Amino acid sequence: MVVRKALRRSLAQVRHVTPVPPGAARGLVADVYAQVERDFGMLAPPVALHSAAPEVMAGVWMLLRESLLARGLVPRAAKELVATEVSRANACPYCVDVHGATLRGLGGPVPGMPEPGPEVTGTRLTFHYLNRMVNVFLGESPLPPEVPGAVRGGALRVLGTMMGASARRPRPPGESLRLLPAAPLPDELRWAEDSAHVAGAVARATAAVSQAGERSVPEPVRELVTAEVAKWDGAAPGLSRHWTDDAVAVLDSGHRPAGRLALLTAMASYQAGSAVAEFREREPGDRALLELTAWASMVAARARAGLS
Repeated sequence: MVVRKALRRSLAQVRHVTPVPPGAARGLVADVYAQVERDFGMLAPPVALHSAAPEVMAGVWMLLRESLLARGLVPRAAKELVATEVSRANACPYCVDVHGATLRGLGGPVPGMPEPGPEVTGTRLTFHYLNRMVNVFLGESPLPPEVPGAVRGGALRVLGTMMGASARRPRPPGESLRLLPAAPLPDELRWAEDSAHVAGAVARATAAVSQAGERSVPEPVRELVTAEVAKWDGAAPGLSRHWTDDAVAVLDSGHRPAGRLALLTAMASYQAGSAVAEFREREPGDRALLELTAWASMVAARARAGLS
């Protein structure tokens, strides 16, 4: 009961932006919230934090639902293992806790790492994206700070039991696709085309995030970040942020806050929160902040999904 009450207040953990409260949700936001609560078992903060950018939120939910949650060829436990390992590689302790707990809650032997395919690579894409957004906008644990340290291990076990029970219920594939209009599948994401529901989610989500980037990310910043990610080997740049100073020096001064935040989100998301205030001085709205970080996260996710 304590864990359930704490999780109901978990939207209060979101930082830098204010999610739409469930009681105030309308239109697309309300439709996404309803699906998330039904199919994920709770209103997951990593999805709800996007609510100031409804189309992006719908796309993110599609990716999560159709790759990880929907019934398919790959067992849910194997996909939870993928989600956990990608999250660990991206230094996202929040996602490691949630999906490691769900994996344990499913019970049975720990599965082996599954072979690549649309569901597996789709799960990788989803978590390369979500890990970055979670690192920017949430803390290190899905449990609120008021849960005492002495009981946090037990609380995570309870969370795992809850999530595991929810995960055992089958979710028919494709039910989220009505949230956004159809879109073409980009050539480099053709790995998804052997699964209609995964391909539909990937195409719609990447289109929504690309459109968000065109609205909220200056073209010189998009060009810089795309070029930097293309030559990046995935290694953490380290604790210093000085590398961003050199990278954004090619931008006009007015674009440097956006460039720095986008680069950090894509390549060192554990440090990106420190660049939010500088960006906010020029773009105070939640939507612009979400669309810039979402775009940068997706650039990195598209580059890394098939590699790790």
